Amino acid sequence: MDTMLPLVFVVLMALAMLIYVVLDGYDLGVGLLLRGADDAGKDRMIASIGPFWEANETWLVLGVGLLLVAFPLAHGLILTALYLPVAAMLIGLILRGVAFDFRVKAHAEHKPLWNTAFWLGSLLASLAQGWMLGSYVLGFRDDAIGLAFSALIALCLCAGYALLGACWLLMKTEGALRAQAAAWAYRALWFTGLGIAAVSLATPYASPRIFAKWFVLPNLFLLAPIPLLTAGMFLFCESSLRRIRRGVEGRDGLPFAAAVLLFVLAFTGLAYSLFPYLVADRMTYVDAAAATGSLKFILVDALLTLPMILAYTVFVYRVFWGRSEDLSYE
Repeated sequence: MDTMLPLVFVVLMALAMLIYVVLDGYDLGVGLLLRGADDAGKDRMIASIGPFWEANETWLVLGVGLLLVAFPLAHGLILTALYLPVAAMLIGLILRGVAFDFRVKAHAEHKPLWNTAFWLGSLLASLAQGWMLGSYVLGFRDDAIGLAFSALIALCLCAGYALLGACWLLMKTEGALRAQAAAWAYRALWFTGLGIAAVSLATPYASPRIFAKWFVLPNLFLLAPIPLLTAGMFLFCESSLRRIRRGVEGRDGLPFAAAVLLFVLAFTGLAYSLFPYLVADRMTYVDAAAATGSLKFILVDALLTLPMILAYTVFVYRVFWGRSEDLSYE
């Protein structure tokens, strides 16, 4: 049992980060798209994420917290390599939080300022997360190739978040804004696919170990369903969005479900590639794990905290599901 504890925390941490990427990804995406809408559309977009966005960020706190307490050596190595983009992300998230509350109470002449601040915070946080992902995948390379790849993934992750945000708006809005969201989602989908392809090609290029995990027989055939399902989900999402853009009535939730599954499949492939390393080819989860006694103590706390966060998340989404209404604190 003691030997399984580090693996349990790896699974919990991965689950928390995946949920964060999906849930906070769509509300970051809504923020990224904010500048493309008129004033009424901006209000409706903000209202669509109003009940959810703060709770969504809880998963980031949980994931990073588990990394800190369960794998302190890896936490130190990762945060040391990424302290600048981490700082940029935190500034962006703080700016979003301030702008979200102030824009609701602001006078009409000040509202554009807070709209811009919300967009800028969303952009800064998304770019920083994409840069961290690109740097992490290549093992924190700081040469020209590493920097260029990190910049590419930063832009593509913004597109991925925009895809989630636009698909979210398809479910939460109506009329012209819904049609605009379909166009946003369709364009963002292609850049999201570019990012997934770039990471998929870069990971085996960066590590012979990862290359062997994917392309040595019989793994090549056993793992083929992951890229095939990813490609199939991409095509399904593209087809669903194209039908909506043509005015075909259907289930507005299908593109969002397809986009989420696209992220889940990409995350699964990346997790398989990196495992058992928390830092590519440098530190395994066993090497980075805290003492067994510490892990046992932390596990009790995690098993108490995680169900409460899950229950609250399910409750909030169930209560506020459906088309959004105007947001007001009055």
